Amino acid sequence: MRILVVGSGGREHAICYKLSQENKVEEIYCAPGNAGISKIAKCIDIKDDDINKLLGFAKENEIDLTIVGPEVPLVEGIVDEFEKENLKIFGPNKECSKLEGSKAFSKEFMINHNIPTAKYKEYTQIDKAIKDIDLFGYPVVIKADGLAAGKGVIIAQNHEEAVSSLEDMMSDKKFGNAGEKIVVEEFLKGVETSILAFVDNNTIVPMESAKDHKKVYNNEEGPNTGGMGTFSPSNIYDYELSKIVKEEVLDKTLKGFKAENLNYKGILFIGLMITEDGPKVLEYNVRFGDPETQSVLLRLETDLIEIIESILDNKLDEVKIKYDEKHAVCVMLTSGGYPENYEKEKVIKGLEDLDEDIVVFHSGTKILDDQLVTNGGRVIGIATKGKSLEEASKKVYSNIEKLNFEGMHYRTDIGIL
Repeated sequence: MRILVVGSGGREHAICYKLSQENKVEEIYCAPGNAGISKIAKCIDIKDDDINKLLGFAKENEIDLTIVGPEVPLVEGIVDEFEKENLKIFGPNKECSKLEGSKAFSKEFMINHNIPTAKYKEYTQIDKAIKDIDLFGYPVVIKADGLAAGKGVIIAQNHEEAVSSLEDMMSDKKFGNAGEKIVVEEFLKGVETSILAFVDNNTIVPMESAKDHKKVYNNEEGPNTGGMGTFSPSNIYDYELSKIVKEEVLDKTLKGFKAENLNYKGILFIGLMITEDGPKVLEYNVRFGDPETQSVLLRLETDLIEIIESILDNKLDEVKIKYDEKHAVCVMLTSGGYPENYEKEKVIKGLEDLDEDIVVFHSGTKILDDQLVTNGGRVIGIATKGKSLEEASKKVYSNIEKLNFEGMHYRTDIGIL
């Protein structure tokens, strides 16, 4: 099979890495890809949201299947366009992708289908939002309704911070059109975790759990990022919790899709807060999480292509999905200053010195004058497996010490319990 993977980050590198080990896959293309992906796939210079060009490429090159990594093309309807041309593509359609594309849409879906979540209210006028803000108590969660690359969620500790965040989003358009409507939510106390699931019209199958680390500094301090690292399985996601999540969240979500005639096929990522009152849904994402994918796919033993084809045929219930029992850890190395302003094009040194069982997933890299340089906020993920979480994280951190680029930053507490 000839596969086209859409995207350019660590998640797409992990998808390409997994596919590259599968017998059914003959050729992998990635648009636009990155320096790391170019070692295992042919990178094509087409942006991941240029749907017309991607469509043209898939037709001309007789692509058997397109797999979409990021949320933007999904929300913009890439799946609908490919399906109109009878091209096979993996990911939810435009209507389903509103679960990520609009926080308000997803909150309404949760409430309508009795899925546990935080109390909330939507606003399109800043004066009304400011007038009401104290009613929620502090801290309070303020979310831009639209896509904001995982950064459009602010936890305000007091009235001043809340008003400043509302002004940033609604008046100063910090996240562009994403902040034209906002959602204000009660703050949930608990431990955050997430679950990825494979979904077709009849079945929802959770993957092995992973624990993400959103804040830029150790001990969950500092601003939110796209994710600073993960480990799998999650230390809090035990059998008891997985049973509750299945009944209260997964089964109700699938039932909701059927009730609303949402033809959902693809990956569903569910952000959860485990509170004293049980798990509550923070958000839905309609694609693989990044960097959760890096640690979960490292453990997936069943061919990804087999699972994807079964979903497209609505036969997910016929596939037995197996995972390696080992623990996986992935730690992100980021540019100094991320998630705010950072410099690019810093030379990355030391990759050739890493141990054989270390897997490097490139997130923001490129080749410049024959040298590998940084090209994003999150630069590379360093991942491996071990018999225990401690073994895997020790291995990752001892190898990170061999790496260097100017301004390199990473958390030192991922997988350290």
